[in-house]
Amino acid sequence: MGTVIIDYGVGNIGSLMGALDAIQMDYVLSGDLAVIDGATAIILPGVGAFAAAMDELKKRHLVDLLKKKAETGTPILGICLGMQLLFESSEENGFCEGLGLIEGNVKAIPATVKIPHMGWNSLIFNLKDDILKNNAPDDYVYYVHSYYVNTVAKNIIASSEYGIQIPGIIRQGNILGMQFHPEKSSDVGLNLLKAFKELVG
Repeated sequence: MGTVIIDYGVGNIGSLMGALDAIQMDYVLSGDLAVIDGATAIILPGVGAFAAAMDELKKRHLVDLLKKKAETGTPILGICLGMQLLFESSEENGFCEGLGLIEGNVKAIPATVKIPHMGWNSLIFNLKDDILKNNAPDDYVYYVHSYYVNTVAKNIIASSEYGIQIPGIIRQGNILGMQFHPEKSSDVGLNLLKAFKELVG
């Protein structure tokens, strides 16, 4: 089936599809369970509130399917809110359970800096990883978020400084996440998506 972008009513789909078209990556956009079950790679986009997005995944019977695909080794890339959903829980508007595919939780960015964290920020490379193969340290990416993931250091491939360390790219096995928007990060973002394309074959 190839790469499937999950369509669950919560996501900036148009710009993501445009970016994948630009790097000539084959994909389908679908919320159909059979199509997603047959995917060899999955992209989970997302904008908005954590709990509302989880509700949509539950209503569409996608939670168990995503867990199954993760367990069987399918590469999964979460983008922005889609990355946050990969974690165990979020404190946004009260406690809410996430997909639990990656160790950690989602916390509010401290109010010592302007909220939301919006605009361009440079990436600090924390670990060597193939997802960074086409990029260089201090490349700038575009963020829009008020919450960040609190996870163990071994999962943080790259980060940005914004009062605290903001995990920008995370990875735990076959599960990847980008807190920023690669589809809005010009050539830097396209290079990251190219690396994902190469990763999934």
